[in-house]
Formats: sequence, C-alpha cells, structure tokens
Amino acid sequence: MTTVNVADPLYLDALGPRGAYRTRVPSTVTDVTGTEVARLSLVPPLFVTRAMAALRQAGPIPATDLDGLLAAAADAFASGTIGGLNVREYEHLVSRTSGSPLSVVHAATEGTARFVRQARSSAWRGRPVGAAGGLRDSAVREGHAVWVRQGDVFAVNASGNHPGVHRLWLEALALGYRVAVRPSRREPFTPYRLVGALRQAGVRDDQLVLLPTDHRTADTVVRDADRALVYGGDDVVAKYANDPGVLPQGPGRSKILITADTDWRDHVDTIVASVADEGGTACVNATAVLFEGDPAPLAQAIAARLSALPSLPPQDERAVLPVCPRERAQALSAYLGTVAAGTRAWLGGDGIADDLGDGSAVLRPAVHQTDSADAVQLRSELPFPCVWVAPWSRSDGIAPLRDTLVLSALTRDGELLDALLSEPTIANLYIGDQPTYWMAPGVPHDSYLSDFLMRSKAVFDAW
Repeated sequence: MTTVNVADPLYLDALGPRGAYRTRVPSTVTDVTGTEVARLSLVPPLFVTRAMAALRQAGPIPATDLDGLLAAAADAFASGTIGGLNVREYEHLVSRTSGSPLSVVHAATEGTARFVRQARSSAWRGRPVGAAGGLRDSAVREGHAVWVRQGDVFAVNASGNHPGVHRLWLEALALGYRVAVRPSRREPFTPYRLVGALRQAGVRDDQLVLLPTDHRTADTVVRDADRALVYGGDDVVAKYANDPGVLPQGPGRSKILITADTDWRDHVDTIVASVADEGGTACVNATAVLFEGDPAPLAQAIAARLSALPSLPPQDERAVLPVCPRERAQALSAYLGTVAAGTRAWLGGDGIADDLGDGSAVLRPAVHQTDSADAVQLRSELPFPCVWVAPWSRSDGIAPLRDTLVLSALTRDGELLDALLSEPTIANLYIGDQPTYWMAPGVPHDSYLSDFLMRSKAVFDAW
C-alpha cells in the first residue's frame, strides 16, 4: 500500500476571475474516517454574481491556441504539481475523501487527461455535417449553415461520486464558452486540479472559474449562466425538467438484457464488471440485469463473484469497493433492507456495511432477485455495487428497459435491437459482450453535449 502524507490541512481557495480567493471561515473537508484534510473557501452570492459577469465580458479561448493549450493542460493534470500537490498526493486525497478505491482514482486521472487532450475533437464530433465551422468557411459564400454557440457562459454544478464527472464540461470550454465550475464539497480536489491545470496552460482567470458554494448559492451559479449542467438525483431532474437552459444529469439506471439465444455463462466477466467496476458508484454501472429465463442461477453466479471482493480502506492499492463514514454506511444498509423487501437476497441480505474500525465502513455488494421485470426495485440506484436480477419475457416488451443511460443487450434478435435503438429513453445501446461502463472521447455520454450548447444558423455571404 502506498502512503502519501499531507501533514497539514490543505487550503483550497476559490479560483475567481481575478485569481485565488480565500475566505476567513472556510468549510472543512473530511475523509471517510472524519479526519480533516482540507479547508475549502465557500464564496457568497455577490462573489458569484461578479464572477459570472466577468466571464460574460471575457472572450473565448482563441481557436489557434486551443490544441496546444489542451495538450499542456493534460500533461499538467496527469503528472504536474498543482496547488502544492503532486499527482500521487492528489489521488490519495481524492481516494480518502470520496471513498473511491485508489486504483479507480488513478485510472480516472489517466482517463481525464486523455479527455482534456481530445476535448476539441470530441466536441466537434457533434457538429452537423451540413454546418460550417465559422464565417471564414468558403461554403458560407454560397449560403450555408454555421454552427454557433447558444450563449457565452456555461456552468456546471458537479457531483463528487467519481472524478470522471469533470470530463464533460471540457467540451463547453473547447466550444468557446466561458465556464464556471461549482465543485462538490465532498470531493473538490479534482475540479481544483483540473481548473488549475488549464489556467497553468494558458486559460485566463476570467475564462474559467472555480466557485465553491453552499447549496443555496449554487442556484445563483446556475441562474446566471446561459447554459448549465447539473448533477443530482430524481429531485434535481424534476426541478429543472422544464428549464431549457439546464441539462440535468440524474441517475443512470443502466441495465443489461440477456435473451434466450445467449448463454449468460459466457459473459459473467462482463456482467460482474458492469456492476462493480469503478467501485459500482458511476451512473454507467449496471443496476439491473434482466434475463429471458430463470434468473436464479445467474443471480447466484453474480453473487458468488462479488462476494469474493475484499474489504479494504480506499487508499489501499488493492481496494475495489467504495468506503464512506460508518454512520452513512449503516444508513444505506438499512435503506437497502427497506427497498429490497419482497425480493430474494443472494448477497447483502444481512447488511452491506463492513466496519473498518476507524470511523469508516466498506459498502459491500448486494444482489437481489425480483419476481418480475416491472418490480419497483429496478429503479433503485445505490452508490455501491448493487444489482437487481429479474426475469424478462417477450410479453414484457421494452417497457422495463426504459429510462436507461446505458443498455448492454446480449442478444442477436435484430428486431428487438431495432426497437431498443428507437426507444427515446434509452440513451446508449451497446450490443453484445460490451460492459455498460465503456466510454471514449468523441462518443456521446447522454447525447452530444453540443446538442445542448450549439445551434445551426443560416448564413449567406453575398460579398
């Protein structure tokens, strides 16, 4: 196990349009054991208002500088010293505070650096083929569409469940938006490091800001932006459902469907990885597996594999399961018991909180079998490897598969695949032995972000 010591609590300043800003009474950031590790400056509403106004006055990053700037930022994020922390110290703090296994955080560092480097090409994948990139495109002289921003200022109200949530807003910056990031108070280190890396590479202070706030002031960040990305639960999705300027990112409820023409025994590795990879905390982790047949043997096989995972502190390099404060783990365990009432427990029926003896507890996996494909449990998504295994039949149709971020379909039924592809509430469809957590630069997460940020405007240059 690698040990990294940060002797004193780290000060994380707000990064405003005029540089760093430190409040006199910062908020305490603790690790999963309750130990203070950082002091985070929370800015008041007036600071937010002025910062957002400064972003609006600033121009976009010049396109000629963008690729070199992003490459330099990627290198700084992956291997540089930012805010007094080298990359190993940063990863250690993220693991201790978020409870994500250190191996997951390390992989996320490499993945985020890759996304930084490719942010522009990834963002431009969403440009309509019939739209030019700007007025200097020769096609405009004959009458054409031009791809333009729908605003100038983009805000993100981020979550702290996984470092990878900060990859998406990079595309807004690459498309010319000025960006305000409101970090999670649970894990502010990743956005602090990412904003710092981009500023170190040449992004001006008035083009990209980090605005830690309380929950009430976070609404000001969203309100003062032209476009905003907001992470949260079903309550957040409902709150912004009718606001065209806000793109809510709610529970993924990702699923796996296995039809009778596929032998699930050949795909157990992919199924288990879809449930437990990344510690089972991501929106792309599978929370339900539906099988056309008796689900009991499948549930038993999944449970056998997941039960072998070790309980370790998150900063242990061998850790694979998430960790949280003991009281929260016990509350989640009790909640699971309530939600799972009426199901058959193959794993986790006696609780999932494994006390580490230091104030924290490992969230161990849970596997429950439901009686039907429309069981209410299939809509329950919890922040650890928790999967509901259900029977599915052709008479159930695609209704149980709706409202899904990623659906991995282990089937060779072409008509069924056509129906799944056509279903508007299934955001992503992976066919065959492909895990639900697969992502790559340039491939949309929940449609292209540019669908929300950009529009095509008709232009004719008669001169």
